[in-house]
Amino acid sequence: MPNSSPDPAPVPIAVGVSSCLLGERVRYDGGHKHDRSITGCLGRLFRLVPVCPEVGCGLPTPREPMSLEGDPAAPRLVANMSRIDLTDRMLTWCARRVVDLEGENLCGFIFKKGSPSCGLYQVPIHDGGAVRNGAGLFATALTRRFPLMPVEEEGRLSDPGCREEFIQRVLDYRRERL
Repeated sequence: MPNSSPDPAPVPIAVGVSSCLLGERVRYDGGHKHDRSITGCLGRLFRLVPVCPEVGCGLPTPREPMSLEGDPAAPRLVANMSRIDLTDRMLTWCARRVVDLEGENLCGFIFKKGSPSCGLYQVPIHDGGAVRNGAGLFATALTRRFPLMPVEEEGRLSDPGCREEFIQRVLDYRRERL
C-alpha cells in the first residue's frame, strides 16, 4: 500500500541579515535601523537569520563607535575615542561565524550599509589624511567564504526593481544548490 502521508513542508529559504535591520537594538548607540521592507516583504518569503558581528564578538551595546583605518586591502577596526584596536577580535569571530553559517544553508545576505563590519560597498577607510572606500570586515569574510551567494545592502532593496532582482537571485541560488 502506498504511503499516504502528506509531503513534508518545504524548508524555508534562509537569508542572513544584519541584526539591526530586523529591529534588534544592537547598534553602537543602543538603537536599531529596522527596515520594514526587509521584515515585511522579504520576511514573508524567507527565513531571516540575524547576524551582528559586534555583539557576536562580545562587544557591549551601547559601545564606542568604531571605524576602519589603514590599508584598504587589510583595514584595522579601531574604536574612535579610546583607539583600542579590535581587528583581531573581530576577524577571529568572523572566521568562526562564516563556518557556522554553512549550517544555516544561507541563500543570500543583506548587509547594513556603511558599517565597519557589515558594509558591503563604499565603507570609509581612513588612511592617514585620505579616506578610501572598502568593505566591512564581516562582509569581506562572508563574501570570500561564499563568493557566489547573492548579497546586497539594505538601501538598494527599497527600490522595487532591485528587491525583485535580489529575490530572483536568491531563488536561483537555492535552485542551483538543490
